[in-house]
Amino acid sequence: MSPREAELTKQLEEALRVIASLRQENKLLREKVNLLVRRVFGSSSEKMDPAQLQLLLAGTERVEPAAEPPAEVSKAKAQQPAARKPKTPRLPENLPVVEEILDPEPVKAAPEQWRQIGQEVSEQLDYEPARYFRRRLVRRTYVPKAPKADAENVPVTAPLPPTLQERCIATPALLASVIVQKYCDHLPLYRQEQILARRYGINLPRQTLARWVELAADWLRPLHQAIKSGVMAGGYVQLDETPINYLEPGAGRALKGYLWTGSRPAGDVFFDWHPSRGGECLDTVVPVDFQGTVQCDGYGAYEQLAQRPGGGIKLANCWAHVRRKFNEALEGTPRTGGWFIKQIQLLYRIESQLREAKAGPALRQAVRASQSRPIVERIKKACAALLASRRFLPQSGINRAMEYAKGLMPGLEVYLENGGIEIDNNLVENVTQSFGLRFLCRDADNAEHPQRDSIGRRARRLFLGIIKWLRERPKAVRTLARTDVGAEWAPSAV
Repeated sequence: MSPREAELTKQLEEALRVIASLRQENKLLREKVNLLVRRVFGSSSEKMDPAQLQLLLAGTERVEPAAEPPAEVSKAKAQQPAARKPKTPRLPENLPVVEEILDPEPVKAAPEQWRQIGQEVSEQLDYEPARYFRRRLVRRTYVPKAPKADAENVPVTAPLPPTLQERCIATPALLASVIVQKYCDHLPLYRQEQILARRYGINLPRQTLARWVELAADWLRPLHQAIKSGVMAGGYVQLDETPINYLEPGAGRALKGYLWTGSRPAGDVFFDWHPSRGGECLDTVVPVDFQGTVQCDGYGAYEQLAQRPGGGIKLANCWAHVRRKFNEALEGTPRTGGWFIKQIQLLYRIESQLREAKAGPALRQAVRASQSRPIVERIKKACAALLASRRFLPQSGINRAMEYAKGLMPGLEVYLENGGIEIDNNLVENVTQSFGLRFLCRDADNAEHPQRDSIGRRARRLFLGIIKWLRERPKAVRTLARTDVGAEWAPSAV
């Protein structure tokens, strides 16, 4: 081979290496683009809409992934007819009934000439607009009719009932309505101001409404602590954090804070707001004396909980986040990613059967030990073998998904050992995602008082209860001890 031929051969080999490297880089970039498209346009079930992807990538050449052959399509099972839901009354039975008697005109004219032999009853759903009224407290003063020589002759006047603040015109029921409308119905204060002025002719500035919310927040602080203590008392809590934009006077722009959410399955929810996502926030979110299981995602700050002195906290991780990672890698590696997703689906199928059977913790633990653990072991071995083989690029989606699952495997196995632990923390995530706080400001209007949010979440279930509680116990919030407040706030109390 002549020197010229050798030089050309060397240049060709170098060009082929560059082309192969560019192809791999292009594949990784396309995986990232597809992942971004799914996150922006994907539905809540983590499925990607092909029409949206085609619209976004219109005009670009489609590069088919060549790393793996496409997964075989299994035969679809015949769809079973969906079970019919039991019929429920069109109108709730607990609604008050206003009965209206309708008699024919001839009967009204001469009722003594007619005899009733039956009746036809039909019901309609009616609405009576909210009613605002002025509550005038008249405290009459008395003196004894028969004067006496001692001090009992002084006039007596009934004391004012307990109020949230002296000379405040808002009653506890009105404050409860403002809080529920703002934090449960997502009705900002400026809209409440407009509704009051437009429909009822009541001029209440937004600043006044904001001060009332601030006042209620201070009164409800013991209740927030009681709810949080109740969630933590069970020894099992699910945690999640979500970013919330807030306004800081003088900042000139919206800042990002985080709403830390704690929940106990089939129990209450509490919210703690912090201006950051750092691990130091967990020192206030999770009490220092808490001992039990914390279920969370793979965020590194949660590791600080397991490293607390005493070692009384065990971390349980979430299988839904693992499934999400493999779902994101499905585009580039359909066979391998599809296999992992199939195994995780088997785990969830077992959980679905346990829920349908209303299994208790003991039965759940036994079924998981016999059916779920072999599947988890299979996933663990597959991750270890594939990662050791270095079959996939380190930056590929499937490799990152397997690294994620392998790193969290000790926490993912916790639910197998305890029947009271859920397979994921979707319950607390659903609470966080449905929490549609808007206009979250750090001044008089919002963010430094997460107790309002916990009360508001509880009020979703006990709307009438919170109004009744605040109306009948306005003084109890400050006078009772925290333990007594927790007892007062029990569902049976409202």
